[in-house]
Amino acid sequence: MALRPTSNSSSDDKKAQQQAAQDEVLLREIDDAVRQDQYADFAKQYGRPIGAVVAAGLLALAGYLFWDSRQEAALEKDSEALVGALDQLEAGNLDTSSERLDALIAEGDGAAKANAQMLKAGIAMEQGRNDEAAKLFAAVAADDNAAQAIRDLATVREVAATYDSRKPEDVIARLKALATPGGAYFGSAGEMVAMAYLKQGKRDEAGALFAQIAKDDTVPETLRSRARQMAGLLGVDAIEDVEEFVKEGLEGEGAQRAPAQQN
Repeated sequence: MALRPTSNSSSDDKKAQQQAAQDEVLLREIDDAVRQDQYADFAKQYGRPIGAVVAAGLLALAGYLFWDSRQEAALEKDSEALVGALDQLEAGNLDTSSERLDALIAEGDGAAKANAQMLKAGIAMEQGRNDEAAKLFAAVAADDNAAQAIRDLATVREVAATYDSRKPEDVIARLKALATPGGAYFGSAGEMVAMAYLKQGKRDEAGALFAQIAKDDTVPETLRSRARQMAGLLGVDAIEDVEEFVKEGLEGEGAQRAPAQQN
C-alpha cells in the first residue's frame, strides 16, 4: 500500500514523499511506453535503458515543483491522488483508476496534470480506446507547462496510437527530430519513421535508419533484432560483429532447446 504524507512530517520529508510519488508515476509511464514496443507486448524487462536516460530530466522537474512552500498543500493532494490511482491500477481496477484521475486532470497543472493524462491515456490504450488515448497524448505533447521529456514521450505515443491512419509524411514530420541516435526515444521513433520511409518507397533511407537502430546498444534488444531483420531485407548490413552475432544466436537456440529436452 502506498504511504501518504502525515501532518507530523517535516517539510523536507513531505517533499521527499511527494517527489517519490511523482517519480514513480513518471518512470512507470516511461517504462510502459517503451516496454509495450508500440503496444505490441508488455515484457517487463523492455525499455529500462530509455527510462534511465530520461529519468534525470524528470527528477529535475519534480524538484522544481516543490520550490514554493505555499503550494505544499496542493502538491500533497496531487500526490495522494496519483498514488491512489496507481493503487487501483495495480489492483486491476482500470475504470476506477481512470476515474480518480479526472479531477486531477481538470484541476491540476504542470507535472501532476501531465502525469495524470499520460496514465489515463495508457489505461485507454489498454482498453482499446485508441482515439481517446491519442487525444490525451496530444494534449500533453502540446502542454508548455509539462517537461520536454514527457512531451516527447507523449508525441511518440500519440503517433503510435494513430499510426495506421496517418500519412507517411505526417509521421516523419512529427517524429524525425526524435529519431536521432542518442535520443531517449530513438528506437521507437526511429522505427516508425523508417516504416514511413518504406511506405514512401524510400528503401535506402529506411534501410539506413533500421541499421542505425540495430547497431545502437542503448535500444532494447527486441527492437534491435527486428530492425536488424528489416535492414537485411532492404540489403543493408546491420551486423557489426559477425562472430558475436553468431555466438549469441547459437546461445539463444541452446536456451530454447533445453526446456524442450527436459520435457
